[in-house]
Amino acid sequence: MTTINRNYLKLPGSYLFSTIGKKVREYSEKNPGAEIIRLGIGDVTKPLSESVTDALHKAVTEMGNEETFKGYAPDLGYEFLRNVISEKDFKERGCDIEADEIFISDGAKCDCGNIQEIFGMENRVAVCDPVYPVYVDSNVMAGRTGEYDASTGRFKDVIYMPCSAENDFTPEIPDETPDLIYLCFPNNPTGAVIKKDKLQKWVDYANEKGSVILYDAAYEAYISENDVPHSIYECDGARNCAIEFRSFSKTAGFTGLRLGFTVIPKDLKVENESLWNLWARRHGTKYNGAPYIVQRAGEAVYSEKGRKEVRAQIEYYMGNAKIILDGLKDAGYTVSGGVNAPYIWLKTPGNMTSWEFFDMLLDKANVVGTPGSGFGPNGEHYFRLTAFGNREKTKEAVNRIKIM
Repeated sequence: MTTINRNYLKLPGSYLFSTIGKKVREYSEKNPGAEIIRLGIGDVTKPLSESVTDALHKAVTEMGNEETFKGYAPDLGYEFLRNVISEKDFKERGCDIEADEIFISDGAKCDCGNIQEIFGMENRVAVCDPVYPVYVDSNVMAGRTGEYDASTGRFKDVIYMPCSAENDFTPEIPDETPDLIYLCFPNNPTGAVIKKDKLQKWVDYANEKGSVILYDAAYEAYISENDVPHSIYECDGARNCAIEFRSFSKTAGFTGLRLGFTVIPKDLKVENESLWNLWARRHGTKYNGAPYIVQRAGEAVYSEKGRKEVRAQIEYYMGNAKIILDGLKDAGYTVSGGVNAPYIWLKTPGNMTSWEFFDMLLDKANVVGTPGSGFGPNGEHYFRLTAFGNREKTKEAVNRIKIM
């Protein structure tokens, strides 16, 4: 008799953004004249840069000629892309990361969800609270989290690290010792960052305890302050304890192209086994590589012209973030984030729940955001807005919220 993976049944409800989409569709059907402004899901709105589209066109032409056609990509990705990533993203920042320690993929979300496959089921997982849902949900699906407690909103065997205004939304080292530690900075959803001295403490802790840090740096390109690390490999000893995930989605607007990469240093071992070897086997077995044309587009991001174009796009979005941040502060809201990240994290007024504020915002302002409780129990009474919208619509959304 066929059976199912019953761990999937432990997941409470549907995926957060699916629930938001359903509520917005239902509201639109009942209110067809409503002009809804979406500041919820972190999807980009600016078109691909000229350098990127030129590279795509050139690569498509190559694919149409027998002499330059490309089939399956190499397991780790094409050398031309891995080499430029190694040089521009890491070595220029003093990080000793070689091209063959970089695995090209179709995005950080997939890698963050799949990385747990190379670790044993008995590992204890630690996550920030609030947290990007993929870290927890993928471990639930694998059977590593224990049962869900609806009264607390938590899974029994997960170590939750509270992030609040009192600790600047950065986690403290927990009392229990985790085996796998998920960290995301700049943070989704809070927009918080971690300073290098505090990140170094996490690296030292992981090396002392034999833990592995899974470091999601998908938003590092949005960092504007000089004392904030762009990579965990800026910390001494990180090669021995950390895996880093990067994405082209928010950096260069690749949400519709799909491209990212994972860094696993060859120094990193667990039970004397190389994690590089394990991930290479998993990667080669289950993945056929990002398309050649997309990898060429990724390479173009690192050209002199491409980097200027990407910086201009990021500055546009961060201009939106400033509009939201300043506007909500003027309206009397308690807000954070929006300086080193494209997310603004606001406290709901009058002790409203996150979903109550979602419904009020949709009904009275026709603005969509993301309820903080969808990111974990510590996200309750908070709300996330993104800066990825159109400039005029962003201004309009802030004005609507002000007069709401």
